[in-house]
Amino acid sequence: MSSTAKSRPARCVMVLGTTSGAGKSWLATALCRWYARQGLKVAPFKAQNMSNNARVVDGGEIGSAQYFQALAANAVPNVRMNPLLLKPERDTHSQVVLMGQVSEALSALPWRGRSERVWPQIAGALDALRAENDVVVIEGAGSPAEINLMASDIVNLRVARYAEARCLLATDIDRGGAFAHLYGTWALLPEADRSLLHGFVLNKFRGDASLLSPAPEKLQALTGVPTVATLPMWWQHGLPEEDGVFDDRSRASGKVTKTVAVVAYPRISNLDEFQSLKNVPGVRLVWARTPADVAGADWIVLPGSKHTSGDLAWLRAQGLDSAVATHASRGGVVLGICGGLQMLGEALVDPHGIDGNAPGLGLLPLVTVFEREKTVRHRSATFGALTGDWAALSGVPMAGYEIHHGQTAAHPQMAQDGHAVMPESLAWQNARGNVLGLYLHGLFEDAAVLHALFGAAAPTLDSTFDGLADFIDTHFDAGVLAGLIESA
Repeated sequence: MSSTAKSRPARCVMVLGTTSGAGKSWLATALCRWYARQGLKVAPFKAQNMSNNARVVDGGEIGSAQYFQALAANAVPNVRMNPLLLKPERDTHSQVVLMGQVSEALSALPWRGRSERVWPQIAGALDALRAENDVVVIEGAGSPAEINLMASDIVNLRVARYAEARCLLATDIDRGGAFAHLYGTWALLPEADRSLLHGFVLNKFRGDASLLSPAPEKLQALTGVPTVATLPMWWQHGLPEEDGVFDDRSRASGKVTKTVAVVAYPRISNLDEFQSLKNVPGVRLVWARTPADVAGADWIVLPGSKHTSGDLAWLRAQGLDSAVATHASRGGVVLGICGGLQMLGEALVDPHGIDGNAPGLGLLPLVTVFEREKTVRHRSATFGALTGDWAALSGVPMAGYEIHHGQTAAHPQMAQDGHAVMPESLAWQNARGNVLGLYLHGLFEDAAVLHALFGAAAPTLDSTFDGLADFIDTHFDAGVLAGLIESA
């Protein structure tokens, strides 16, 4: 299949789900790579993403899922691929990022008041991508059958109609009730929109697929929609989970030599950067929510946070502050990234009402002041001379990204009193050498860092994307994927 001339807008293939967690993100990623391997120019698109997993791209920031989908498509990620990003800060409030930039005006609007304000930018972004590509792979959000949200929908059916997309509807069969989920979703769609569905996908199936009969045939008789793929359960597809969903199964490849406990506070951000640790031989990754979860860990990691002061209060309420302090006092390794770095300091100072004031954990003599302007940038630098447990990173170059309001510096009074802090090109370290903090995300995605810390390398992203494409090529009915982009 050769690349088409751009005499018409790109064909659009859309992945919808019966629920969140049905497998939309990884399936869209797999489709991006599958179509790219056919010699086509491909781009991903998700009109609105609600996630604190974000990446820095040309023009600002987008959801991590669309960032990885762009890489799978061999495309350069840009803000048009995810024009609206909602970053939850509290249960009833999200920071709104429109076309890569924070919009204070939209952030202040009620949820239902934003739709018509942002639709022109969403439609314009999709139009631009369709004009430049052969195929656009679109990801929906949640379920398209949320009847309380249909009137203000800008991410599911409205996009599908606008793009004349051919849609796949995926469901997680491992949860049970998959055929009811598929039928119920189809039944709740407006009758005119049912024709958009071109196939049902059963995801996370265990066992003998022949035992599913006659359910797929009966479902097709009821809806007119065929079941086009039964995808086996696949624990290690290699992509980070989207929407803050955790794989809580602690596992390691081979004998466990190091246990890394990542504290999973409510507003954790950029958790996707720890995915590579699951693939490092001998490393056991644990998501920690209680002191018991960090007991026996070699490392404790305080990751990024979309609401640092709130997550710090949660940390204290769980008793994890004492657990982290005890671990550090015994010489245990502690790492703080972005919001985690801010928590490790002496104080959070918020003169503009961005995040909140709070005392820090006091493990590094630092003070963070929250500024109105947000730092969003790529950065490449080299670690300076580190000591103790982190000495292996001395002189190691690293490339990553920064997304933060806080600006951090050494506490002036503590510096005068002789408390040690080592400002490096990338990080701050305590005198003992076991506590390290840095703003740069992507530490464990950097091959040089992984080799320095663990003497190992994780699979490359390209091999992961190719594995995804091979997987769907094997398990989709013959001709279905090509048929989705053929002319009617």
